[in-house]
Amino acid sequence: MQNAIDACMSCHTVCEEALSACMTTSAPGGQAQAQVMRALMDCTELTRMCADLVMRRSPMAAEMCTLCATACEMCAEACMSMPDDPQLMRCAEACRRCAEMCRTMAGAAM
Repeated sequence: MQNAIDACMSCHTVCEEALSACMTTSAPGGQAQAQVMRALMDCTELTRMCADLVMRRSPMAAEMCTLCATACEMCAEACMSMPDDPQLMRCAEACRRCAEMCRTMAGAAM
């Protein structure tokens, strides 16, 4: 359980940092950057909420873990669409790790 919480919080932090960097970049990103930013926003919110629900052993935690894993997978894919950005590549890695931990938690009895 602690591994899932740690993965969620780490992913949340990395996604927040990547989102901040995307917002301050002067490079035109168009539709691709907008898609990445939406995925980052979804991921930051859901990872934080998932960690909160798991920590308090909410009866909704397993369902939230499933949703969080899906959001993390979507975010990883969006980040991978910009392979030249090292921050987004770190984010994709954190998202994949979190998705794996959340899928494990969703399959475990809480």
